[in-house]
This record gives sequence, structure tokens and C-alpha cells, in this order.
Amino acid sequence: MASFGQTFDASSVEPSSSYDVLPPGKYLGQIVASEMRATKDGHGQYLYLEVDILDGQYAGRKLFDRLNLVNANTDTVQIAQRTLSSICRAVGKMQVSNSEQLHLIPMTLDVRVRPPKGLYGESNSIRYLPRVTSGATSGAAAAPASSTPAFLQPPQAEAARPITAAPTMTPAANGLPWKRSA
Repeated sequence: MASFGQTFDASSVEPSSSYDVLPPGKYLGQIVASEMRATKDGHGQYLYLEVDILDGQYAGRKLFDRLNLVNANTDTVQIAQRTLSSICRAVGKMQVSNSEQLHLIPMTLDVRVRPPKGLYGESNSIRYLPRVTSGATSGAAAAPASSTPAFLQPPQAEAARPITAAPTMTPAANGLPWKRSA
């Protein structure tokens, strides 16, 4: 039992509201917290990421991701490593030794909706893309000048096509089997 030290009056505080999944789309976001956690079975570890949406209608909303970096299944580890590589490229840091090096650097998030599975309802998944800026100089200013040619330009060029083409690619909701109308 835990004593509050005073009487809590629930009628004086608005209750928290439930959050629905974010609609599919591209959002500006950043990693704000991370930590390595043990898997349920205790035989592996995953990098737990807390990501904040920075602008638009959903500014302040949080998304969460897990990267199974230590796991007996090599495919699972490879998927996690590829995702971590995407994050590193998105924030302009090709070599990191601590997840905090990835914090508070804006990047583009390609948010998608996973269909319900088992006991769980719909959820969001995240793909990490470099932040596309309007001018080449502002993108270069975000990363150290010495590293810009080596790794920042190619990922931005790859990411620019889907972001620019978003209006023609937006049938994401219509293209998903569970969102199609019959």
C-alpha cells in the first residue's frame, strides 16, 4: 500500500484520454529517450525508443519502438540492425556507441498502421528517414561538414523521392487490405 500523504480528489483533475493510433503519413519527430531492456524470456535485449512528434496536429504525441539487437534469431537481429542504421543515417551519425547520441535530432518519420494481431489492436510502426530540408545548405548545417558528403547526401536523395511523391503515394490507407473499401 502507498500513502499519498493527502487525499486525492479525482473530480478536480481531468482523466487521461485514450490515444488512437496516428494516421499513416510522414511526421517530423525525434528520439527523446532510450534504454536497453531485457526481453520477456530473459535471453535477449532490445533497444526501447521513445519518439516525440514535433509539429502539426499531432505535436507532442509519443510513439515507441523496439529494436531487438540481442536475440537468438539472427533475422530478428538483422532487422533491428537495419532499423538502427536507418536511424543513424536519418540523424547524420554513422558511428554511435550510446543511444543518447541519437536523441533530440529531428528526422522524418514514415508512420504506418499495423493491423490488429491476436489480443492487440491496431498499432503504429515507424520507418526512419532523413529530414528533408528546403535548401541543401540547411541540411548540411545540421551535420558536421566533414561527414556531409560521406553519408548525409545519399540517404537524403533516396528519401526525397518518397516524400516529394507523397501526394501520389498517399493511397497508403486505400492500399492496405484492411483499409480498402469493398
